[in-house]
Amino acid sequence: MDEHLYVVTYDIRDQKRWRAVFRLMKGYGEWLQLSVFQCRLSRRRHAELYATLDELIHHGEDHVLMLDIGPADKVEPRVSSLGKGFEAVERQPVIV
Repeated sequence: MDEHLYVVTYDIRDQKRWRAVFRLMKGYGEWLQLSVFQCRLSRRRHAELYATLDELIHHGEDHVLMLDIGPADKVEPRVSSLGKGFEAVERQPVIV
């Protein structure tokens, strides 16, 4: 499967929209810290997430960054982490 590793971070001004985005993101990736997720996504899942986020946010007030780290099976992220350790998310079955 052609999956990429993404780091998704967001700044949502409204608490209700923030909670909606947080719940959505929990279905797509692993929560790293406040408003930061690590996601392993196929091209299709990336497009679904992008489209849903596009509908949820207010473009004049909110901001979402999706950083493509590279192919999930081949990427070896160079990460400096203080405190809690960092591990790249592994492939897991998706239950629909």
